[in-house]
Amino acid sequence: MRRLDQQRSHRGSATLELAVLVPGLLLLIALVALAGRFAVADGAVDQAAAEAARAASLQRTPSAGLDAASQVAHASLTGQGLSCLRTEIDADVSGLRAPPGRRGQITVTVRCPLRVADLPMSVPAITLTATAVSPVDTYRER
Repeated sequence: MRRLDQQRSHRGSATLELAVLVPGLLLLIALVALAGRFAVADGAVDQAAAEAARAASLQRTPSAGLDAASQVAHASLTGQGLSCLRTEIDADVSGLRAPPGRRGQITVTVRCPLRVADLPMSVPAITLTATAVSPVDTYRER
């Protein structure tokens, strides 16, 4: 009789354990998804900054350098399937003003707020930032 009472007292405990564990498991899965999305997006923003800096360093005038940096960064992010809430591109193209024979460099910073509101977490967006530097050819005519 005692054994039958013990079996009855354990009824529903598996359901209760599952109800307690499911939210924790869902949170763990959401954290893994966030980490994966962050890693992929961080690489994409790094690559976009590097490509934009290189494209700007190949231009002859600062205005052309700014245009090239902006176009290449947007194209790179779009080509990698990354949709930022808004893309901010800051380019220092003062290296294109250096006279031939003097070193110059281009610095491009790309900021990309990434939407993560679709994950079951309270973080609405994460801003990814990458900066890249590219040298300007010292002896090229500008």
